[in-house]
Amino acid sequence: MNQKESLTRKVIRLSVVTALYVALTLVLSWISYGEIQFRVAEILVLLCFFRKDYAIAMILGCAIANAFSPLGPIDVVVGTLATAVAVVGVMFSKNLIVAGIFPVVSNALIVGLELSQIFESPFLLNVLTVGLGELVVIIIGVIAFQMLKKNENFLKLILANQNV
Repeated sequence: MNQKESLTRKVIRLSVVTALYVALTLVLSWISYGEIQFRVAEILVLLCFFRKDYAIAMILGCAIANAFSPLGPIDVVVGTLATAVAVVGVMFSKNLIVAGIFPVVSNALIVGLELSQIFESPFLLNVLTVGLGELVVIIIGVIAFQMLKKNENFLKLILANQNV
């Protein structure tokens, strides 16, 4: 396989995951945005545990999904920052459960601060509501990926190159 084909395949793979993040967020938009949120697409950040370049798809997917946020452009910047911070932690984790802590803490604090500023509501309340929603989603994701990482076909599909 030549280098151009490899680059083409990488772009396609990351584009599909980006689109999946956006689609999951928008289809479930009624629970993806706001003070109480369960962004199911956040499960996908755990892909970065298996392959670092999925961070590109997560950050881009979050930015695109947040362009549709009722909170406006501020959510593109702040929400995407929260995802970027989270995926860095996930990328360098050696344990999937530990990796799951990063999106919970990052989103709880950064998005919690964003919401407290926009809605003029208590910061700690927003930290708790966003953190709880993220925790539920990430627990589901950790359980799913714990099972999936035992499946060689899954690891081949995502081209896992670390923590396998």
